[in-house]
Amino acid sequence: MEIILIFLIIPVILDILFGDPENFPHPIIYVGKIISKYEEWIRKSNINLKLGGFLLLVLTMVTVIGGISLIIILLSKVSVILGSVASVYLLYTSLASKCLDIEAKKVYSSLLNEDIETSRLKLSYLVGRDTTELTREEVIKGAIETVSENTIDGILAPLTFIAAGLYFGYPVQFVFFYKITNTLDSMVGYQNEKYIKLGFASAKLDDLVNYIPARIGSVCMLLGGLFLNMDFKNGFKILKRDRKNHKSPNCAYPESVVAGLLNIRLGGTHTYFGEEVYKPTIGDENRAVRPRDIIDTIKIMYASEMILLVILILILIY
Repeated sequence: MEIILIFLIIPVILDILFGDPENFPHPIIYVGKIISKYEEWIRKSNINLKLGGFLLLVLTMVTVIGGISLIIILLSKVSVILGSVASVYLLYTSLASKCLDIEAKKVYSSLLNEDIETSRLKLSYLVGRDTTELTREEVIKGAIETVSENTIDGILAPLTFIAAGLYFGYPVQFVFFYKITNTLDSMVGYQNEKYIKLGFASAKLDDLVNYIPARIGSVCMLLGGLFLNMDFKNGFKILKRDRKNHKSPNCAYPESVVAGLLNIRLGGTHTYFGEEVYKPTIGDENRAVRPRDIIDTIKIMYASEMILLVILILILIY
């Protein structure tokens, strides 16, 4: 139980209380820099970009996981406590509930102030598509969708990998395997001319590693909605009906749950880097979306995190 407390519960508490550390280096920033350097080298080498994408994936994994492991080993040789503190810090930075909460609420506050320009700008920090021409309704939906998807990517999936890593004795390495995959996908996993070949391997691995977390996490989100007295019956109905309404095999799962719980419609065509990408709709338009739905989606995020945390603790104990 002590190990679970130190390496699972404490990182969750730190993330909820403090969010991304402002005065300390965030590991994911350095992961991004490493990816950019390797991408630059691969493009200059003129090798086949699809093969280069596999090379990018392997080199990044070896560099980051190897480097992190070496740091933990060296610090642990100096002091077991120092090694444990470094591990807890790395685990804490792999979670993103507070950060997602803060950034989504900035969009919400701008909408309440009827400041559409600022709300578009704040949303642009959260999504990978063009927000400059979005309507008020589209901004609201964009915030809801990104909180929904990142409830899996930024919270529930990392928690699952931390727990799996605890079982095998390598929680930091397991969760950073996931975070590297997720970061690679967010940087090179686009379906456009520039990245469709280079990002192929990263996008496919991201689909694979999110397959189980997206499904387990969506059930936790559904249970979170039940706990929050939302429309559980409709949430289950829309999850069952619309869970495949997305090019990704995973993204529609959390969006379907939220759309159903809130009785709204999400999805539709969006613009990514100047290219229109068709997306089917998710949910029924039983009512118009409203800024308050962003706050309700954040509540679902926290509720599902607590539910999954309890489940994982019980599994690890027994």
